[in-house]
Amino acid sequence: MPTLNWIGKEAVVNHDKEVPFRLLKKVKAHSVGENSQNLIIHGDNLEALKALMPYYQGKIKCIYIDPPYNTGNEGWVYNDKVNSPKIKKWLGKVVGAEAEDLCRHDKWLCMMYPRLKLLRDLLSEDGVIFVSINDSEVHNLRFLLDEIFSADNFIAQLVWENREGGGSSDSRHFKIKHEYVLCYSTNKELLFIKGVKIVDEERYIVREVNN
Repeated sequence: MPTLNWIGKEAVVNHDKEVPFRLLKKVKAHSVGENSQNLIIHGDNLEALKALMPYYQGKIKCIYIDPPYNTGNEGWVYNDKVNSPKIKKWLGKVVGAEAEDLCRHDKWLCMMYPRLKLLRDLLSEDGVIFVSINDSEVHNLRFLLDEIFSADNFIAQLVWENREGGGSSDSRHFKIKHEYVLCYSTNKELLFIKGVKIVDEERYIVREVNN
């Protein structure tokens, strides 16, 4: 199977194992109910995922994530401490326009890899993950997910219309009005997705909800 290599990969392949376990601290001022099993975790998502491992490893059936799209217009920071001298020079820098930062795709891959590994470990044997993405990194994300979840567990690359009308004017060549959701399973043979019947005329109708 083809694999994807990038600057810093060898330093993050086992980074999920190096992240220390942290205890979740309950903030009573923001808690509702005594017996609720729901959690809202505030903090770095890599540390949050590691904190969930003792309680939920292999138990979660469905995960949806919406990571940074890495369009070059965002202001996200990769600030994990990786000890490799090879990537110390650029890890932790703000990702800018591609012309100004030729390593931004490498940094995005370094950021995503350990998080996806922890998410895989949290999924149950019949679990499924959905990842939102657009054209900027969809090709790289497919390679990452193939490596971490196995290409055999690829379910679908869903296309969804995220803009009505003429689409986005982000590009001077085409107006893009869609994004993607990549779907992978822990074990494709055990996965069962129950379909929901949709009437064609209602497929793209946006309904107003009054509370």
